[in-house]
Amino acid sequence: MMVSTRGRYALRVMIDLSKQDREAYIPLKDIAERQEISEKYLESIVKSLTKAGLLEGLRGKGGGYKLTRPADEYTVYEILVLTEGSLAPVSCLECSGKSCDRASECPTLPMWRELDKMIRDYFEGITLSQLANNYQPGNDYVI
Repeated sequence: MMVSTRGRYALRVMIDLSKQDREAYIPLKDIAERQEISEKYLESIVKSLTKAGLLEGLRGKGGGYKLTRPADEYTVYEILVLTEGSLAPVSCLECSGKSCDRASECPTLPMWRELDKMIRDYFEGITLSQLANNYQPGNDYVI
């Protein structure tokens, strides 16, 4: 699995917005400057985030973008799947509906399914709020 710049930048935009006044619309220009990302490239990213309901946009003077929910209600998994399409480690596990002819006899399929589950569980366990507060993996264990 390789997360593209689109997925990484979407996370950065969402983290940036989570650190702003939740009621204010933040201009894309400001986000682009803080994150040092092309405003033009961010336009396509926020368009898909807005269409999916993760962001709310307002055009014109005083316009910009804001989160539609509290930051602790967004997961990394949700954002990455939206921007990447799939996080499946192998094509036979993608949600395309196309099944593999060899699935019933594939000795590696259980391993790939477990990896897919681990990826999902890991990213679903990290919220936008945690990332905004300098989340450190491995510091969430209880003994």
